[in-house]
Amino acid sequence: MQAMGDGSLSLARFSSYMRQDYLFLIDYCRALAIASAKSPDLASMGHFAGLLDETLNSEMELHRGFCSDLGITAAELEATNPEAATVAYTDHLLRTAYDGSIEELAAALLPCQWGYDAVGRLLEHRVRPDPDSFHSRWVAGYCAPEYRKLTEWLKGFVDEIGAIAPAEKQRRMHGAFRASTRYEYLFWDAAWGG
Repeated sequence: MQAMGDGSLSLARFSSYMRQDYLFLIDYCRALAIASAKSPDLASMGHFAGLLDETLNSEMELHRGFCSDLGITAAELEATNPEAATVAYTDHLLRTAYDGSIEELAAALLPCQWGYDAVGRLLEHRVRPDPDSFHSRWVAGYCAPEYRKLTEWLKGFVDEIGAIAPAEKQRRMHGAFRASTRYEYLFWDAAWGG
């Protein structure tokens, strides 16, 4: 993240990350759609639908714009082969989405949402390069008030449903959260090595 914040991240690494993250977001959106369907009430259904809309129509558009700026066509982006870390992470999320409870799924989704929010907050106040650079544009995307509001809601939702969940369900929530946190790290590590 330091390289993104100070503007030293290479275009090659950024390009590789953008392509893999775009593929990740496709399945992340599938998991969000399932979370909306599994929601216990209309309010949480609406929040998951809002997160799906934000991801599908804003965050993914940001990725398409970056890729276009880097000379990657839409067809090339769609034809990207997922790396092992991407496949492992999305498999975990989709397996949790289909087989797990809403409690487990929300806990599994949280590390991604919260992680990008935290990185945006961390880098927002650091000295950055030209505001039109891809570095600054990327940071700004994760500092948007809408993104932060959805992150706060998801954190609160996980806390709320976790507080009333039976002990076994809480154990499964912790496991889903820990696994996603690990996959998040592996995803970032793979992007750095790309």
